[in-house]
Amino acid sequence: MGRTYFVEEAIEQYLLDLTTKLKPYVTGLLIGQCSPQRDYVIRAVRTPPKEEQKEDNISLSKLASIDEEWITTHASQVSRMLPGGLLVLGIFIIATPELSKDSQSTLRRIIFSVEKSLTKRRLWKPTEEEVSDRAALQICSATKKVVCRTYDVQDPKSSAKPADWKYQSALSATWLALDCTIKVNIHIPLLATSPNHDLEKNTKNGLNRWSKQIEDSVFLINGQVKDGDTELLEGQKKLRGNTQSSTQLSDVKVLTQLSQGSSHRSTATVQVCSGSINLKGAVKCRAYVHNNKPKVKEAVQALKRDIINTLSDRCEILFEDLIINEGPHKKNFEREYHVLPQRLFVPVAGSSVMLSDYKFGDEADAEIQERFVEMLDQSVQAEDIHIAEEINTVDICPVTDNVDDTQQKQLTKATLLLKLQQNMGVVIAAAVAVFASIFSFNYFSD
Repeated sequence: MGRTYFVEEAIEQYLLDLTTKLKPYVTGLLIGQCSPQRDYVIRAVRTPPKEEQKEDNISLSKLASIDEEWITTHASQVSRMLPGGLLVLGIFIIATPELSKDSQSTLRRIIFSVEKSLTKRRLWKPTEEEVSDRAALQICSATKKVVCRTYDVQDPKSSAKPADWKYQSALSATWLALDCTIKVNIHIPLLATSPNHDLEKNTKNGLNRWSKQIEDSVFLINGQVKDGDTELLEGQKKLRGNTQSSTQLSDVKVLTQLSQGSSHRSTATVQVCSGSINLKGAVKCRAYVHNNKPKVKEAVQALKRDIINTLSDRCEILFEDLIINEGPHKKNFEREYHVLPQRLFVPVAGSSVMLSDYKFGDEADAEIQERFVEMLDQSVQAEDIHIAEEINTVDICPVTDNVDDTQQKQLTKATLLLKLQQNMGVVIAAAVAVFASIFSFNYFSD
């Protein structure tokens, strides 16, 4: 038996409107949530036209002209704008009857390309029982016939399987939300042997170690530790009255384990370092889960991934901004101050789900509105942009290229202490408390 996709009713009209476009084909992303029993599609987003297509009004008549890299880049950008629990779970194509016969092979190629790109960026690994099927939706622009199939992206030789596509009104109007603010204090040493002090690579390696701590953390939902296989709403009273546009919010506290347990051997590694990166502050995180008797483990997993994704995405955005403004080959770092992007949320009409994005302090609301139109084909009013955090600061200090023997001994000692602290799971609560309202990125030499 194939999978069943329950689809937000408004998507039907959105796709029908796209069929009226005077183009041989239109491609786009399907956004939603996978669960063991069924899958949910709450948004469909067309692929934005490239600049040359806008300016020259180019009409591409063959599927071979589809820019796979452009669609993949769009999927990567959109994935940053999704809170925990949501993902790009498929691709759609609307094509003329002449092109429809080749649509499935094109969809298959794009689906695997998109999944490969998204997987490369992730700092977490999917679980064994996780749904790995992705939807390939094909619509004929003339007959309006809809054909949905799935491909298992974990199997490169996967063949198409039939799937049901069912529209449903108010699909995500009463989804459940989990909210938390997590304090971070991450120290990432820069090895003296690291070429050109590759900040982005070192930061990603440090975040990768930190993400494992988040995976092993204990999550308190409304002050309670719950068994993963129990229902999320078990023991809670149902909302009274009309719940067509309401959100049931759960407050979550994250407890990082202080030790790895007796089964894990702690070791210390001595490394010569020429500097370090510090990430300190408080990060707003949010995840959504469907309301069809979701399990606790589904909700916790969605929130864990949002915690990891939001910190990783901000660092990516910062480095992209630095490359654009300062060039990719800058080697002599002088002390500079930057502002990390703040997280913001924007509501979706008819849904309890809010989409996410990031803005720098000097970005105007108009730029955010333009980005939502381009990336998600959604108009946003300025008053609907909700900033979730205080201004985040970045302090980048120079790295000393020449390290004398005395400094080298100090670095070795400091690094040894750092490694011991990491293995013992020591948390400096005072340092975290100081930065509770500020998320800072510090890069300095010892």
